[in-house]
This record gives sequence, C-alpha cells and structure tokens, in this order.
Amino acid sequence: MHSIGEMGRDSGLGVSALRFYDRVGVLPPARVDPATGYRWYAPEQLDEARLLARLRQAGMPLADVRLVLAAWSGGDTGLVPRLLDGHLRRLERELADARGALSAVRARLGHKESTMTTTNRTARLTVPATEFAAALDSVRFAVGTDPELPVLGGILFDVEGEDLHVVATDRYRLAVARASTTGHGGERVQLTVPAPLVDAMRALLTGDSPALLTVDGDGIELQTQGRRVAGQGLGEEFPDYRRLTRLPEGRRIPLDVPALRQGLAGQDGERCALVLTDTVTVADEAFGSGSGYGYGSGSGADGDRVGVNPAFLLDALADGDDMLLEYVGPKAPLVLLRSGTGDAFSLLMPCTLDA
Repeated sequence: MHSIGEMGRDSGLGVSALRFYDRVGVLPPARVDPATGYRWYAPEQLDEARLLARLRQAGMPLADVRLVLAAWSGGDTGLVPRLLDGHLRRLERELADARGALSAVRARLGHKESTMTTTNRTARLTVPATEFAAALDSVRFAVGTDPELPVLGGILFDVEGEDLHVVATDRYRLAVARASTTGHGGERVQLTVPAPLVDAMRALLTGDSPALLTVDGDGIELQTQGRRVAGQGLGEEFPDYRRLTRLPEGRRIPLDVPALRQGLAGQDGERCALVLTDTVTVADEAFGSGSGYGYGSGSGADGDRVGVNPAFLLDALADGDDMLLEYVGPKAPLVLLRSGTGDAFSLLMPCTLDA
C-alpha cells in the first residue's frame, strides 16, 4: 500500500490534489484508517493516478476524466480512445477560435502602433541610495523569466515629478514601490531596465550617499560613491501598471507575517488555500469545505477562502513583518501592503481551487 505522500510524489498529483480527487469520487483511496483518517492506496492505483495527472495536464474536463478512469479500471478500453479523440477535437476547435481572435487583436495593435509617435526620453535626477535600494528590493521578486515575454524580464523605471516608481510583473504578481527624487521636474519618463542591469545598480547602492540616475533615450546610467554602471533598456513598452492597479477598495486584514510564513513553508504544492477571517491563515487542506471547485475563492461559515501559490506569497512577504492583505473579491488580485504606507505594495493573482 502507498501512503498519500508516496502516492503524491510518485504520481505527480500532489497531496492536496489527491485529497480533492478523493472527495469528488474520482480517485478514492483503497483504505482509510478509521482511527487516524490516513489514506492508503493500492499499488494498481498508481497507474490510475498517473493517468489522471496526464489527463488533467491535457485540460480534460473532470466529467470526462471520470469516464476514462472508469473504463480503464473496468477493462473497457474501447471507450477511452473515443473520449480522447473527442477532447482533442474540442481543443482544436478552441485553438482555431483563439487564433482568429488573436489575429484580430494583432490587426488592431498594428493600426495603433502605426499612429503612435516616439518621444525622446531624457531625465537626470538624484535619488537617496537607501530609498532606491529598498524600492528595488521590494519589487525584484516579481520580475518575469518567460523568454516569450522579454519585456517582463526587467523593472520599469517611471519618473514623474519628484517620484520614481519601480514596477515589476510576471503576469501572476505585480509589485510597485516608490523613491523620492530631486532634479528632474520635467515630463514623465519611462524606461524598462533589464534585470541583470538592475542587479548591478543595486550592488552599488550600499551607502548613504545619493545616487545620480541619468536616462538618455534607451540608455541609463547610475553613479554613486565614485562608481558607475550603465547599459541599455529593453526596447519594448512595459504594460500600463496604473491600469492594472486600479482596483475597488476591499477589506483590509492585518497579517501575522511570521505565522503565515510558517504555514506557507509547510506547503509543497503549487497552490494552497488561505482562510480570511479577522486574520489570514493557511487552510489545513487546499480544497476544504466552502472552497468550491472554481476559480479564486469561496465563502463559508469559517470565512472566505482563496487559492494562492504559496511560493509567490512567501516572496511578497519577504520585505517586512508589518503588513496588510486587502481582499477585493474572489476573482480580483490580492493586494499586499506595508502598514502605514502606500509607497510599496504588490498584487497576487488568486489560483483556482480546482485540482
């Protein structure tokens, strides 16, 4: 017999997913210990679990997965190819529809780009080194690594008036921080700086001396304490982060950050459930009562539940212990703020609670 931990490790499903599939009757364990509640799986169930993992990876609906597993375990494999072929045809239709929609979007983008004019970016400003370092540290975790989206592999430097905002996003989370400046006072200037160049700048920001930041077109230079680093920005335009952060006001909940970190550290999967009451705790099981099977979260007598990537949330908590979580709604991003300041915050997209 396999324990649930062994089954999760060997099948690729994960413990929380196995608990979910037990509850919905897709893959119940062969035996549940009546005294401890521990789930035990028969050796032949490992192949079923691996098949289940592949089917869900292929995006097959749960109703069809049930039929495939029932036919598989019952020896009636004639039904399985028909279900697989039907799912493949459905995916092909959806892909054709998506291609058509994206072609129309590309056409509109091409028209918009042809009507836009390019402005010259020039700025020369002084930034307190400690403020600048803290701002970069607050957003660095959210820089993207997808080679298909190189513009997200950097940090946006957005200079307007006396403010320098630094912004990073990998689509699933977005972080914004601010540092005060002097010496610019001109029009808004934006440049996306690649992550390696940002890291080189951050390495120079070690003292209390002010840093001189110069933007000239696609070039950027930082000077401080007699040292300098310079390079080129990324050529693409960064998404409009102000639009992305325009959310209705939500319910703010103080975070017990050390306790939350401890709870998240015990999660080994790509998602877990948070329980939102007058504080925020990690649910014992990701798919517990009231969570529902859909996107985002659900409500119950024990508070709202919302699914998150535990590693992503840990990254967002890394910059301090005095923080708040703002909950807007089940499908809206979670907002993480430092108490008493709006200068640094991050957004985290909720995960589906459906395994």
